[in-house]
Order: sequence, then structure tokens, then C-alpha cells
Amino acid sequence: MSPRVLTLVAAVSLLLAACQAAKVSQEEMDSVNYGPQPVHWKDEIQGYLKLRLKDPTNAIVEFKTEPKQMFQKQVGLDPQVHGWAVCVWIRDRNKAGQWQDTFPMTVFLRNEKIVHVNNPPDGYGPAGPLYAREQCKTLGAPFKDK
Repeated sequence: MSPRVLTLVAAVSLLLAACQAAKVSQEEMDSVNYGPQPVHWKDEIQGYLKLRLKDPTNAIVEFKTEPKQMFQKQVGLDPQVHGWAVCVWIRDRNKAGQWQDTFPMTVFLRNEKIVHVNNPPDGYGPAGPLYAREQCKTLGAPFKDK
């Protein structure tokens, strides 16, 4: 292989490794304040999505889990996040009005407010979908592509 190809393979490997959700110890989870369990979490998430979905009236939004405490380690440039996490599956239309495939999203809440979202409808980048899939699985709602 040429040096150029080897460099590309190494760069892609590093990028994928950085996107892996890092394992969290019990000590790390116990070191932060998650705040009280959210009560109005569905309303907060629906308000967030209403501003970001292409077709908020007809989009299919499935709340797959109840809020559970979760800690996301800082990996590369992705921030450390903690809070009450919820797995949400979404199916929305694209700009052309066609239905898109369902995708997972994880939402972190603290003190009844959203503090972080992995894989939002208006998000970009490789890490968000990977985090959302892994976190939904951890929360008890594994997402499988069709």
C-alpha cells in the first residue's frame, strides 16, 4: 500500500475509535449531580423537536424509555455530559416531503431542561448517531436498522 493510503486508513481508524462511547466507571457516575428526576420531560423534548423537525405535526416520535441517570465521558472534542437520559426514535419527512428512515436520538435533561442531545434532527457529524445507538441500547431500547 502507498503511504497515502496507509495515512488515510490510520486517520479513519482513529476517527472511528474516537466516536466509540467510552466505558464509564461507577465512581465517575457517582461523582456528578444529576438533579431530581424530571417530571415534564416529554413536554420539554416535544418543544425541542417542534423547532427542529421538518414536519412536526406528522412526524412519528416514540419515547422508547423513561429517564435514567447516564454519564457520557468526554471523548476527543465531544463534551462530558451527565443527566437523566431518554431514548427517542424519530421518523420525519425530508425537505422534499418524503418520509425518512427512523433514527435514534438520546436526550440528556437536568433540572427539567435539555442539556445535551445526541443525534438531533438538525445535527451533523459521525459521533451523534453512534452515541445515540449505544446509549439507547444501554437504556434498554436497542435500535436496529431495517
